[in-house]
Amino acid sequence: MAGHQVTTSEFHGKHITVAGLGVSGVSAARALAGLGARVTVVDGGDGEALRERAAGLGDAVTVRLNDADTLPEGTDLVVTSPGWRPDSPLFTAAAEAGVDVVGDVEIAWRLRGEGAPPWLAVTGTNGKTTTVRMLASILEAAGLRTAAVGNIGTPIVDVVLSQEPYDVLAVELSSYQLHWAPSLRAHSAAVLNLAPDHLDWHGSMKAYAADKGRVFEGNRVACVYNTADPRTEQLVRDADVEEGCRAIGFTLGAPGLSELGVVDGILVDRAFVADRQRNAQELAEVSDIHPPAPHNIANALAAAALARAFGVEPKAVRDGLRAFRPDAHRIAHVADVAGVAYVDDSKATNTHAAEASLAAYGSVVWIAGGLAKGATFDELAAGAAGRLRGAVLLGADRALIKEALARHAPDVPVVDLDRTDTGAMAEAVREAARLAAPGDTVLLAPACASMDMFTHYGERGEAFAAAVRELADQAGPGEPAAGRATEN
Repeated sequence: MAGHQVTTSEFHGKHITVAGLGVSGVSAARALAGLGARVTVVDGGDGEALRERAAGLGDAVTVRLNDADTLPEGTDLVVTSPGWRPDSPLFTAAAEAGVDVVGDVEIAWRLRGEGAPPWLAVTGTNGKTTTVRMLASILEAAGLRTAAVGNIGTPIVDVVLSQEPYDVLAVELSSYQLHWAPSLRAHSAAVLNLAPDHLDWHGSMKAYAADKGRVFEGNRVACVYNTADPRTEQLVRDADVEEGCRAIGFTLGAPGLSELGVVDGILVDRAFVADRQRNAQELAEVSDIHPPAPHNIANALAAAALARAFGVEPKAVRDGLRAFRPDAHRIAHVADVAGVAYVDDSKATNTHAAEASLAAYGSVVWIAGGLAKGATFDELAAGAAGRLRGAVLLGADRALIKEALARHAPDVPVVDLDRTDTGAMAEAVREAARLAAPGDTVLLAPACASMDMFTHYGERGEAFAAAVRELADQAGPGEPAAGRATEN
């Protein structure tokens, strides 16, 4: 197909203030300036890195550092980076001046023109990136030109302006991005799950869920929900969709009508088949999914549902899932040492993700802790108690997990590491190895953010992997120092 025609007139000549000089802010500023807007970027920080970024935008963009609170005079529209809180002084000033605030996803949506590719959108508390990348793999296996975009990879504004002849886009959307994207109307969308997260930003679970639910607004073909999470189905019920749009469930059990599910190790479709009262279509085997942990099978079913909503044939679903491998630090097998498996799931940065990770293994020594972001851990500790051989806790809010374990798993031995230096993770791995027995899994699933001790979850995962490799080296010959992507 030919590249589509981008809509530009809405922004030409307007004074647009971009909040934040991060990746999405730079992308939006450059794009809007190229469309003829007068662009000012504001950021509360300063320093060499920000100044280099500002210089890279050229003379067409004005950059104001060390002041993120004051609305530039004459602003017609504010475009925010995803993480900026709704109660930021800049947005309060915009509201008082009658100026709209939107995000880069909204800008990308408004820029679509004639021939623009439809969006298949994915949100949820956990699993978004994996599901979107699975979806892109399936779409590619079907011979479609696609890209995984949004809260992943290339900024979505850059993709929309690229003039590449995409057939369809696989779009990951965070709750932040959805909050600032009121016009978005996807071809089809999925909400994978809902659990308390980012409540300090949204203000309440109700507000957080409502922002997630925006992904269903105006859907044309399918709203995909998780039958194990009734809140996701309620979001479908609450959405104002186009006539004929269908509610499609996914389940780890046998599927009902208009659902995708699993029967005898086979992923099956009872939604996008003829005579679904009596027929089901085989899509793939559970063994085609890497790794086939329960929550990853759920991700695969959601990706398959969106692909099937777009008309993808079953063979492409199978081939796409077979070809897919998850990103680093997502239930990644690092090594086996003395009969114990060491698994890095540093991306499990909240309790819901950690719960799913723990459920994938039978006997676990759990390494956890970090920044709790307002989370509580009683439900997680109670659910995991039966599979915990021990726990090693580190990080700023480790006491919250320790107290929850004391209440719900008092017989589980707990090591409390009161240190935040660079050697803390290595000690955590050594202590976990001491608690573990052959057949156990030492699992880094922190249930917390990483920024108290590390730059990001990836750095935390690398520290874990390095410590495991050191442990394997010390174990001597016969104990492999490195593993492969886990297929447990």
